[in-house]
Amino acid sequence: MTGTAPAHVLVVEDDDGIGAGLVRALVSAGHTAELARTAAEARAADPDTFDLALLDLGLPDGDGLDLCRHLRRRRPEMPILILTARDTEADIVVGLDAGADDYLAKPFRLAELLARVRAHLRRTAPLADERVVTVGDVTVDLAARRSTVAGAEVDLRAKEFDLLAVLLRNAGTVVTREQAMEQVWDEHWFGSTKTLDVTLASLRRRLGHTGTDGAHITTLRGIGYRYELPEPPGP
Repeated sequence: MTGTAPAHVLVVEDDDGIGAGLVRALVSAGHTAELARTAAEARAADPDTFDLALLDLGLPDGDGLDLCRHLRRRRPEMPILILTARDTEADIVVGLDAGADDYLAKPFRLAELLARVRAHLRRTAPLADERVVTVGDVTVDLAARRSTVAGAEVDLRAKEFDLLAVLLRNAGTVVTREQAMEQVWDEHWFGSTKTLDVTLASLRRRLGHTGTDGAHITTLRGIGYRYELPEPPGP
């Protein structure tokens, strides 16, 4: 479990076999885990005692998305990973809008799940000389995890913020899809990059709603993305 401290994880899964397997994998990786088989059990647990939640959407006593919203309200800073067989782009958008930080489609490999868990638990302090990154009228404060456009704060999801920070730090140069996945999700990522596509599309929309053209982020098909530097002022 290199690079992360042991965590207490809430596992919400109604399938006893899958739930027990997830708990065993987490414990083997050095974490502690508590299994909730229903939405009611998860709601009864104290969210302040958990560092991360793994949430199945198909629960017998309620919609997992409602539970996701509940957990996000109770613990805004806690990473929530959705584990579900619903894996269309629309499903991912709905899950992220409900407050999830990441989305892993079933069936998945335990190695990939544990990599995602490590990525979300990792809390690397920003370097002193890059605590604040500004390109044009867009600024990210890496220490405070705040983003502003023309001085107005913009509410971004955790991974939207992380992706924007990567793009701004590399403004004017290409960030490949592989680099984005490694830096925003995990250094040992593998598997689908669909979550990256959805997160980027949402980030563009949020920047557009604040008056900053989402087209500042240029897509280079088959390669990656580039955050365009602002045009220099005319003479």
